[in-house]
Amino acid sequence: MTPALGRRLLAEAVGTSLLVGIGTGAIVAAAGRGGVPQIELALAWFVAVAVPILLFARLSGAHLNPVVTLALAVARRFPGREVLPYVAAQFVGAFAGSLAVLGLLGDGAHLGATLPAGDDLGRTFVLEFVFTLALVGSVLVLVARGSAVRRWELLAPPFVVAVSTFLIGPYTGSSLNPARTLAPGLLSGDLTGVGVYLLAAVTGALSAVVLLPQGRALARSPQPSRADDGP
Repeated sequence: MTPALGRRLLAEAVGTSLLVGIGTGAIVAAAGRGGVPQIELALAWFVAVAVPILLFARLSGAHLNPVVTLALAVARRFPGREVLPYVAAQFVGAFAGSLAVLGLLGDGAHLGATLPAGDDLGRTFVLEFVFTLALVGSVLVLVARGSAVRRWELLAPPFVVAVSTFLIGPYTGSSLNPARTLAPGLLSGDLTGVGVYLLAAVTGALSAVVLLPQGRALARSPQPSRADDGP
């Protein structure tokens, strides 16, 4: 039985708050220490994504990301009427997480906002597009496996985020998530390149559904949408 919508929205808000709070909090804390090796930030982001997925995957699907919700709706694994409530909950959670970072750690490092290195927006788009496609692809693979997914396999999306943080973090900040970008960006007042991040995330997610065999198979399948589908 699918849990009530209110419970699922609360899980999405709390989960996204944890994701943004842990991940951007690590960036702000690292800046206060004069920087840390990129591998440490990658590990922090692995934890930031893994914790809410393990906590809430069976309740809300633990989308934690507006473009994951969008992709699942396009793949007919999430009801279209619940896309806006889910996305709203994710943004509420993201802002709550950023406000917690501001209150606990201060406003250093632009609150962990994603900023393009050297203002290279072309490179930013390509890197964000590729890794958003990979992230959503990992989610689609899990959804395609359905009940056969083992609990440890839920760590695939956190692993993609960690790899992305390690490889492209120095160049783009590794967003892959509009809520993760907009919350610290708006609160810090630095929205440099925000349109590029949003466009890359949306197109990367939709491309995963269109280009990857798992996405195409899900979209063709007659299986009805379920509100709790996700990692």
